[in-house]
Amino acid sequence: MSLSIRQILAHQGYALPKLLTYRIFMVLSYQMMMVAIGWHVYQLTHDPWSLGLIGLAEVIPYMGSALFAGHAVDHYFSRRGFAMVSALFLAMNAGLLVWIAQYPGPHTATWIYATVALTGFARALISPSYNTLFALIIPRASIAKASGIGSSMFQIGLIVGPAIGGLLVGFADTYVAYEISALLALGGAVAALALRVQEHRSHAPMRVFASIGEGLRFVRRTQVVLAAQLLDMFAVLFGGAVAMLPAFVHDIYQMGPEGLGVLRAAPALGAIVTGIWLAKHPIHKHSGRWLLLAVAGFGLCMIAFGLCRTYWLGIIILAMSGMMDAVSVILRQTILQLATPDGMRGRVSAINGIFIGSSNELGAFESGLTARLMGLVPSVVFGGCMTLLVVGVTWFKAPKLRDLHLMDLH
Repeated sequence: MSLSIRQILAHQGYALPKLLTYRIFMVLSYQMMMVAIGWHVYQLTHDPWSLGLIGLAEVIPYMGSALFAGHAVDHYFSRRGFAMVSALFLAMNAGLLVWIAQYPGPHTATWIYATVALTGFARALISPSYNTLFALIIPRASIAKASGIGSSMFQIGLIVGPAIGGLLVGFADTYVAYEISALLALGGAVAALALRVQEHRSHAPMRVFASIGEGLRFVRRTQVVLAAQLLDMFAVLFGGAVAMLPAFVHDIYQMGPEGLGVLRAAPALGAIVTGIWLAKHPIHKHSGRWLLLAVAGFGLCMIAFGLCRTYWLGIIILAMSGMMDAVSVILRQTILQLATPDGMRGRVSAINGIFIGSSNELGAFESGLTARLMGLVPSVVFGGCMTLLVVGVTWFKAPKLRDLHLMDLH
């Protein structure tokens, strides 16, 4: 029986609000850090290619460590402990950026890329820790509603983090944004420490590569999981314009970092509205089709944004893209939670992170590369067109996902 939203929040001694506090602190810290890094690097180089390299610097260590992080979360230590470690590691990286910003030198951009690489290792632990703790806290029948709540809180972080980061860079200094980012990450560690969850492991630890192989085989055999991950991976890889926003703000809209913060926050504003709606009205029927339509809508928004020359209209278009993205994210996360066995959540979450999380950074690299080859605006329009192509291929090649009803997974 599905719980009400109030019952979900109060379940197990208000465990979900504590977990969401950890998540929003981590999102705020990361988003503020990345907004400051993007502006910092672009001011040093004035080259969209350098923005793409930020994504590449993060994705390589992330992909190299994510599967091992998922194995560790499933088999060793505690999920709460791993959540604390990831928060402390992120705080350390922000502290290093404070030092780099206050003592610039001829190789400042290189040092920034090095800290971004360390951030990739921290992020590899965040998703498996959060998703396994989420599944321990929420009853199975209430996962769809709880995913809407979790997504809304996540999107609040995506709004507030970039906006505050941009304002701090614009009206204070880059190092101040890094300092606040470090404090927020420490707050995430405290929130994880306050969480009390019974963690039972029903299986003995496996050898690391055998464990990783088991997770990979599960994803490969389960079409709805694999197709959902591939769909989002390619959609984000080609359709994300966020990495190029510093260039849009600086070169097209002729604004400062405060304008960047608002643009970065716009998609999350649309996503919050959608997340709140879906928390009350989960999509149990024709879920696969709604997922595909949402990704197609996201691609259309990216095409429209690339062609837009008005700042405030760009904000509206990005907000609409956030609404489409929220439908996609909530449905995909619900599918993963319901289709994954308890003992494999860490590994499947890590694999999902490689599909989805790394596609953000690879997408940033792809955007930087295509911007250099095609120009800034054509690269964004091209990405949106490729997203529509990905949706079309998935519609015909993954019928189990296309015809999925979430109620069939309960």
